[in-house]
Amino acid sequence: MKIMVIQGPNLNMLGLREQNIYGPMRLEQIHEQMRGVAQQNDVEIEFFQSNLEGEIVDKIQECLGDVDGIIINPAAYTHTSIAIRDAISAVSIPTIEVHISNIYAREEFRQKSLIAPVCGGHIAGFGPFGYHLAMVAMLQILNEIKAMKEMHQSQPGQQPE
Repeated sequence: MKIMVIQGPNLNMLGLREQNIYGPMRLEQIHEQMRGVAQQNDVEIEFFQSNLEGEIVDKIQECLGDVDGIIINPAAYTHTSIAIRDAISAVSIPTIEVHISNIYAREEFRQKSLIAPVCGGHIAGFGPFGYHLAMVAMLQILNEIKAMKEMHQSQPGQQPE
């Protein structure tokens, strides 16, 4: 199994920017913790960060046929990007949206996610621990998909629902 972690604009500045909102952890530290969870579960993990919407769309599209699950923090694009939403919808890969801050307790313009409706789940407000929660959730989703495939393969002649 392979999980792609996609980080949106300004997340490369974690640990430096607005620590009162995002905390002191740097993006590399969050990724290292996620890498540990992946290794413990024999899962391949890859990380991508961009400040450019088109690059994020390209990365989502590149996941098709290569990645089993996507964990994405679209950052500011959460509230504005129909293109990222459409890319997630187009690839039909299980996706979890994660945010470090509780977007629903922030400015009104941050309280609506265009991305959430096309994701399997949405985690917000747990700080960097939200990425751990997203990993646990994604592993559960992927294991359930794997179990369903195995069940259908062991029962020839039945169509998956």
